[in-house]
Order: sequence, then structure tokens, then C-alpha cells
Amino acid sequence: MMSHRLSTIFLAAASALVSPLVPVLSTAAHANPTMLFDLDSGRVIEHEEAFKRWYPASLSKLMTAYVAFRAIQAGDVALDSPIKMTKHAAAEPPSKMGLKPGTVMRLDTALEMMLVKSANDIAMTVAENIGGSQAAFAERMNAEAARLGMTGSHFVNPNGLFSPEQYTTARDLALLVTALRRDFPQYQPWFSIEGLAFGKRTIPNYNLLIGRYAGADGMKTGFVCASGFNQIGSATRNGRTLVAVVLGEKSAISRAEAAARLLDVGFAVPNGSTTTIATLKPYGDTVSPNDMRDVVCHKKTAAEQSEAPPAKAAADKPKSPYQEKLAHPTLVAISLGGATGPVPKAMQDENGNAFADVPIPGWRPDLPPPAGFEAASAQGDRAGGN
Repeated sequence: MMSHRLSTIFLAAASALVSPLVPVLSTAAHANPTMLFDLDSGRVIEHEEAFKRWYPASLSKLMTAYVAFRAIQAGDVALDSPIKMTKHAAAEPPSKMGLKPGTVMRLDTALEMMLVKSANDIAMTVAENIGGSQAAFAERMNAEAARLGMTGSHFVNPNGLFSPEQYTTARDLALLVTALRRDFPQYQPWFSIEGLAFGKRTIPNYNLLIGRYAGADGMKTGFVCASGFNQIGSATRNGRTLVAVVLGEKSAISRAEAAARLLDVGFAVPNGSTTTIATLKPYGDTVSPNDMRDVVCHKKTAAEQSEAPPAKAAADKPKSPYQEKLAHPTLVAISLGGATGPVPKAMQDENGNAFADVPIPGWRPDLPPPAGFEAASAQGDRAGGN
């Protein structure tokens, strides 16, 4: 039977083939979940605590993207549909774009901001425009998770801000990445964007493998104090795509290095085991998620609690290749406007007209509300929370 960790003998044999920038994996057991698999075959090369619940943080945005892609496929929305920033979304905490309520952008622009900048306000407004409300969109997220076989996942919001009711597993994330790449290959370039040019702003990708690791082409990072630093990194070499899932690292640099080490080892061997993501049997603790707050955020500076890489290396450590800024990043220019497509169906009334962005007035508390007022108020709440 294949052990969860690769053997010491194999690692010694593979060490001559891996990148000299990053050391090969240690054989010591890790407490945090990891998984390495071949995207095309689904074969698992390595896994550790693959079924342990973990807070996904912004890896949740991969499911938000998947639901959005499914909505486009179903004709509920189009790439050039108007996505209006709602008051609720604009109030979400960073990371965010900081757009004012009422700002309108194309859906494809919003998704690029969400995936590259990992913008919480954009993820929320995409959800509210497509689903009609955060709760309704979360229902879609959970429906898709169930359909994909993500048995250890549950979602309550589209951006991954902490909730004890929002969790996933390394194995479930592997299923989600597989579905994204298989079902919607046309959107794959969005996951490998090195940076965005938005007016005078340059927005780099938080995925530090992009532009630094040979063949890197996706997928996403995430961080909240409870989750630690999460990353899904994919890379393609000689027609072979491998995906590394790393959860609960202590910094943006260490998660990139951990993902790179996994990918290095994977590319050093021709195939994984006969076990696939679908046939991997549950094991270990599948109920209790870890909380990384004390390890990651206690007595740490704001800079240490950020997904942005530190500008300087620690005095006792050499500078990591994943700490270097890209000298000449390829930027994708984005802008507001140009949203000439159909209004998202969730934002239309029964006659196909867009809901007016006007709050329903409150009723004087000293008078009984008129007939139908409560029903109208409920409909207004479902229309996007404006």
C-alpha cells in the first residue's frame, strides 16, 4: 500500500531532478493538509490529511468562479453583463478594489479582479448580481459542491471571509480544480495572469508561482487568520499538468515554496499511484478544522498578516525566489464600463427589466403597514441588498 508521504528512498532519487532553488520535501509528517495530483489522469502522487476540514479563505473564490461560469453557460448572465457594486459588497473588508456602490463593470472584468486581486468586494457583488443575494448564491455554491462530490465542503459566502460554517478539504479542492479546468478551459488564462493594469494602478497576482516557477499556470491563494496561508498551484511541463494543494502555511512565501516543492517532486516521476482523487478513501480526522490564529496572527504585524510577500528577507534567512518582484510582468489592462450585455436574470423583474437601485421606503412605526408592504420589502431584499 502506498504511504501518504513519499519514501525517503524515492526522495533521494528525485532530489537530483528538482529545482535547485527549493529543497526537496522533508519526510517529517506535516500537520497541514496537502495534495499533489496529475490533472489529466486524476492520479494522486502525494497526500497528507486530504480529508481534514480546513477554512478555505479566498480559495472559496474558485467555487464562486465555477458558479459564475455555470451561470454563463446556462444563459443567466453573459461576459459583458453589467455587474453593479452593491452597498453590502462595497462594505466588505480588504483585500478589495474599493469601488463605490453603484459602480458598474463587465462580468469578465469583475472575475479577473476577483481572481488576481482576490478582491472580497468584487466576489460579493458578483454573487449578489448572479444569485440575487449572498444566501441564494451560497445555495448555488453548495449545490455545485454536492454535484461535484465535494462531501467535506460547505459554503456561506463567496469570498472566503471567515465563518465557522465555511470549510473544505484538500481532496475537495482537487475535485473543484479538476472541474474548473475540465469544464471551462476557455477561462484558464485568467488564472495565470501576472498582473492587472487598472488606470494608474498595477495589481500583481498573489499567486507567487506565476511568472517565477517554470510552467506555472494557476490557480489561487487564500488567507484568513483561522486558515493560515493557503495555495493551489498548478504547472504544465511537456504537456503534463500537475496541481499542488497546500493549506495552513505560516506565510505567503512558505506556501509558495511548499507548493513548488510538491510540484518539483511530481515532475521528477512519470506517474502517480493508481489511486485517483475519486477513489481515494477518507481517512484521519474529517470533522474538526484547525484554527491557525495563534500560530499565524498572534502578535504579528499587519504586514505579516498579509498575502503580499515581504519586501525584505528575514535577517537569518536568504531571500526566497518567490519574494522577488517580477522585473517585467505581463499586465492585462482592465477598466470600468463597456457592460452592454444582458442584465443578470437575478437582477430582473418579471418583465425582464432591471431592478431600480432605489431602497424601498420604510413605513411609519405609528401606523400599520399597507397590504403587501412586507412582501414587497422581501422582494427588494432578494434583489441584491441595495
